[in-house]
Amino acid sequence: MLFSSCGFAREMTTFDQPSKIKNLFICCLCPPRVLRLWTCRRPRTRRNLLVGTACVIYLGFLVSQVGHVLPQHRGGHQKISSRSLQDAAQTPFLGIPLDGTLSPPNFKEPQLGSNGTLLPPNVVYITLRSKRSKPANIRGTVKPKRRKKHATPLSYGQHFPKAAVIGREEAFAQQPGRTTHAAGTMGAAIALEARKHQLDEHKHKGMAIRERGHQRPGGISGVIKAQPQPEESNIRIYSESSPSWLSKDDILNMRMLADSRIENIQEVPSHKAVLVEFARGPSTTGTACNQGHCGIIKRPLDMSEVFAFHLDRILGLNRSLPSVSRRSEFFQDGQACPVILWDSSLSPTDNSTHSSVKLTWGQYQQLLKQKCWQNGKVPKAEWGCTEIHHHEWSKMALFDFLLQIYNRLDRNCCGFKPLKEDSCVQQGLKLQCSDQDAVDLTHIVQRRHDRRHLAFIDNKGFFDRNEDNLDFKILQGINEFPESAVSVLRSQRLREKLLQSLFLDKIYWESQGGRKGIEKLIDVIERRSKILLTYINAHGAKVLPMNE
Repeated sequence: MLFSSCGFAREMTTFDQPSKIKNLFICCLCPPRVLRLWTCRRPRTRRNLLVGTACVIYLGFLVSQVGHVLPQHRGGHQKISSRSLQDAAQTPFLGIPLDGTLSPPNFKEPQLGSNGTLLPPNVVYITLRSKRSKPANIRGTVKPKRRKKHATPLSYGQHFPKAAVIGREEAFAQQPGRTTHAAGTMGAAIALEARKHQLDEHKHKGMAIRERGHQRPGGISGVIKAQPQPEESNIRIYSESSPSWLSKDDILNMRMLADSRIENIQEVPSHKAVLVEFARGPSTTGTACNQGHCGIIKRPLDMSEVFAFHLDRILGLNRSLPSVSRRSEFFQDGQACPVILWDSSLSPTDNSTHSSVKLTWGQYQQLLKQKCWQNGKVPKAEWGCTEIHHHEWSKMALFDFLLQIYNRLDRNCCGFKPLKEDSCVQQGLKLQCSDQDAVDLTHIVQRRHDRRHLAFIDNKGFFDRNEDNLDFKILQGINEFPESAVSVLRSQRLREKLLQSLFLDKIYWESQGGRKGIEKLIDVIERRSKILLTYINAHGAKVLPMNE
């Protein structure tokens, strides 16, 4: 009878009868031995009596608990009393906060159940915070706590000095070159002294705005007296030393270009750039540009010149000009623009080719065959050599190929398919490729005191050119490559070094979309470097030390 009731209880969907509930719990909870004692007919010995009594007491306790939990009702519908709803409403809800943390419960206030009994605390602490992933190891990139910057408005004023502008438009066409080590060191010391003087002047004189002088035809000019002094430099160096490929002069020039207060500006006609003069100390004499305290602010489209500067230093070429990114309220509506150091030591250039040495493509190919000035050998007069050392052409060709700078060696875009935005297409030079030997080279610039070496100017690179449309004409006639640069390309550490170097320039890093955007640019350079290494092996080119 009991087993049949147990089976019947399993088939039912609602618990209508209390007796069947009891039989169900007896069948489910009692061990088989107890059930056999319960059902089988045996002599009621003292042992069976004790076991049966214990089971009855235990089952009675269970039935009382079940009767308390399950609602007693008539009919097949479940009904909840208003008292149970009040008890549920008074019961505190232990929710999990959205910030991923759980605060410990308040043990001072005891928790009471619905029947007024004291409930023991039963709390499980859970943390939802996931382990922070460790970033890539970029040396010297542990950023300190960010501090607030107090911005003040900029203003205009004084004209640019005549001594720094008159007679400089021709030199401006060539772009400023890198200063000598002595001039760079002197300019860096002046920059530090100037910043200290600016702080004192700003503190005592306030933010007064004065205008003086008269407007110079052909451009805008003015002095900027009210500017914010940044508490934190835009050149981020968080380690004890800067990267080894950047010299002390490079770091000082970068800080001056990125942080120094702009005193004067001068827009040169027919050029989409602005010549600026940075603040100096009160005791300095002479023009600011002659002492390395001027820079060229270009368009945001020329931002690749900042990348070119860091690539030049990493490859050990040291021929380009220090360049950083900077934002100004009076340039390009506050967009990030490249600022390039003005170098007064550059030789005068021609207005048409912007070069200090006039060469055609045919003459250039003859120079490569003669290997002028290599191994200290003085060239003969009939060779037609210039004062430029033979190794300089190899460095320039490698540098231009990685960045696909075509305006020096392939002005007419004869070695690739240009886009509509390229200057050769806009100027109609693409159609003049029939006589390439007569095409002039452009932006071939030397320094007055160093005629053997080149200064790489106007280094706007192009990252949107596919690998099947690279300009291999840049490498034509080059049979030797610098060992310092090739070793970096082969070491597979180019990406790491570029990340470390470009991270220093805070404005450039942010303007390119952070690390994700920088990685895309490095991907392009890495693919081109593999193609260049394949070219060197296929053509049997020599890799020589070129640190003469």
